[in-house]
Amino acid sequence: MKIGNYDIDKPLFLAPMDDVTDYPFRNICKEWGADVVVTEFISAEAVIRNVDRSFKKMHFNEEERPIGIQLYGSAELSMASASQKVESFAPDFIDINAGCWVKKIVNRGDGAGLLKDLRKLERVLSEVKMSTKLPVTLKTRLGWDEKNITIYDVIDISHKIGIDFITVHLRTRQQGLKGNADWTWIPKIKEKSNIPIVANGDIKTPQDVKQCFDLGADGIMIGRAVIGNPFLFKRCKMFLEKGDYVPEPDIKERIHWCLIHFKKHLEYYGEQRGVPIFRKFYNGYLHGYPYIGKIRTEIMNLRCAKKIEEILTSIMENPERVSEIILSDVDVIE
Repeated sequence: MKIGNYDIDKPLFLAPMDDVTDYPFRNICKEWGADVVVTEFISAEAVIRNVDRSFKKMHFNEEERPIGIQLYGSAELSMASASQKVESFAPDFIDINAGCWVKKIVNRGDGAGLLKDLRKLERVLSEVKMSTKLPVTLKTRLGWDEKNITIYDVIDISHKIGIDFITVHLRTRQQGLKGNADWTWIPKIKEKSNIPIVANGDIKTPQDVKQCFDLGADGIMIGRAVIGNPFLFKRCKMFLEKGDYVPEPDIKERIHWCLIHFKKHLEYYGEQRGVPIFRKFYNGYLHGYPYIGKIRTEIMNLRCAKKIEEILTSIMENPERVSEIILSDVDVIE
């Protein structure tokens, strides 16, 4: 599959997730085998207004390539102008968000809101395509709801404009993240499309990845399943190559990488901001081990990075004594 200047067979993508796929986490996922990463979604309006936080989201290092920067918005000229600014950061592609289901986004006509106005979606894609020399890609859904499945129309529009590949979250906007993603759409979409199709939605295991490739997907995008679990990328690659079941890392390796991630996170955000926003990752890193729920709860109440590191290191060095690491004597900093 062609991704900018790269040609990758059966690529695995890290999905763009707001407040998740930041610089530290993308780098961790690349180390564990993600072929392609995409930034958090970034508001075109914020970009053209030079909002510092939006520009920070666009910074990446060369080790992350191939990388896409994802924009969202529904004002054609704003999206075009923002794309020109994105181009100055030299990503490998610009990804347009037509899939975000969140109410405050779609109420503005952004994200999946574009699926209710395909003429506007066409104008947005056309303006972005004309404004940049970079490849332009699209992330979308099957449609607004089950009575308004628009994916075939979106494919036609994308083909006409010259979109390089399409990622399809295999739910409707109405579903949000509820119910099950419908993978039976993969071969039906592929039959209608001359554009590479990346499958997304409920892909949680190496077996899921293989099944979606077998159904015809050109690439696979994984989202929630890798939050605090970047190891999944390597497990999927090994399963595809050898067909053997690859076990999850043991608690020592999980916490080792949790600590690496935590330190990278603090370097990027600083302790005051970094400690609370890292909390979303503990569940993934510590999932499935006895008595870990209590420890995770206590860690999430801490604001002192040093104390968190001490607790995690203690568990890593003595995993057989997890049940004995009782935190009643921890001074929780309010």
